[in-house]
Amino acid sequence: MKFINTLQNIWKIEELRNRILITLGLLAVYRFGAQVVLPGIDASQLQGLADQTDGGILGLLNAFTGGAFSNASVFALGIMPYISASIVVQLMGIAVPYLQKLQKEGESGRKKINQITRWLTIAITLVQGPGYIYNLFNILPAEAFLLGNDISFIASAVIILTTGCIFAMWLGEKITDKGIGNGISILIMVGIIATLPQSFVQEFASRVFESNGGLIFILIELVIWFVIILLSVLLVMAVRQIPVQYARRTASGGYEKNAFGSRQYIPLKLNASGVMPIIFAQAIMFVPAAVAGLSTSEMAQSFTVAFSDIFGFWYNLVFFILCIVFTFFYTAVTVPTNKMADDLKRSGGFVPGIKPGSETAEYLDKIMSQITLPGSIFLALIAIFPAFAVKLLGLQAGWALFYGGTSLLIMVGVAIDTMQQINAYLLNRHYDGLMKSGKNRKAVA
Repeated sequence: MKFINTLQNIWKIEELRNRILITLGLLAVYRFGAQVVLPGIDASQLQGLADQTDGGILGLLNAFTGGAFSNASVFALGIMPYISASIVVQLMGIAVPYLQKLQKEGESGRKKINQITRWLTIAITLVQGPGYIYNLFNILPAEAFLLGNDISFIASAVIILTTGCIFAMWLGEKITDKGIGNGISILIMVGIIATLPQSFVQEFASRVFESNGGLIFILIELVIWFVIILLSVLLVMAVRQIPVQYARRTASGGYEKNAFGSRQYIPLKLNASGVMPIIFAQAIMFVPAAVAGLSTSEMAQSFTVAFSDIFGFWYNLVFFILCIVFTFFYTAVTVPTNKMADDLKRSGGFVPGIKPGSETAEYLDKIMSQITLPGSIFLALIAIFPAFAVKLLGLQAGWALFYGGTSLLIMVGVAIDTMQQINAYLLNRHYDGLMKSGKNRKAVA
């Protein structure tokens, strides 16, 4: 009953209602585009591409694009080139002085960085596009190319793929500006969710119609999936609260000696890096198989096979280690403890028992290191859990991808962010929020 009342309250707020409808409309356009096959390709001849993306790393990429990759769609590359460009620009911001300067210029600097990211997205798409087309030449039969496979087809297909990526990027930005926010993340989440029904139906058919466990196994799988989702929510929401005391200001603008205001907290997230370590690790995991594939030796071939199986032991062992390493790396890059300490000092705040300035920065850095270790291990375990689901529970590969890894964490993270956005609208209009208390609760680590 309370849930129905919440939905009614959401519908009563005209601005929120319009934003939700705009978001749904733009998502419908994105999903429609994912079904539009590249001009010059026979849609009935795509079975070879579907078989190639049925599992492995390409299956994971196909899940991120909502099946557009296996459909040879105009959105076949999805929004992933933009994600790659954003990661490159973010990493370059550490070493390139010009980007560091832009990061400090506020809104104007952010606009320039976004423009650089857009141009880099086009460059990446122009590199990935021909690779995708040549893969089609190798996988699909010759009769699949209605206009032939000459240079004119390659050029037009690359232009269309690039345009599709730019259009998807534009849809994401419009969802951010005119919709409910987090546009790029929502596009990825919708692409992932789009493959969920088909994956579940395949798993259901395998268990029930092929006498592979029956309905009781389906029930057990759903219970385990629900538990993993709860653990993922805990990982995303958990914070360590650092108490902060503020000196009371005087009328002249200074601070009273030995006079203190209310105590507040600095929330340090257990997983401050989100899903980025998994994305980085997966990008690195493409390299060993690609490099080994250049050699024809028996050892190189076995190496390629081992690192092409995303559910294999060696792949997941290296993947597990890389997730931990990149979690520490990305947290160190994105959590500026020195800046936090300086801002705290300028505002007259301090951590009880710790001197303001460098000692506060060292203290915050120590706490971040302490909570990042269990957070990184927890994240790495969730990242490799699909392998356990396949090897121990015997799940279908497509259904197992929803038991952890980037897919599950993106769905959980984006769902929580969207709920917080809607919750803010409700609370501003004095309605009960989506949470029981009317506020978004966070687990305290």
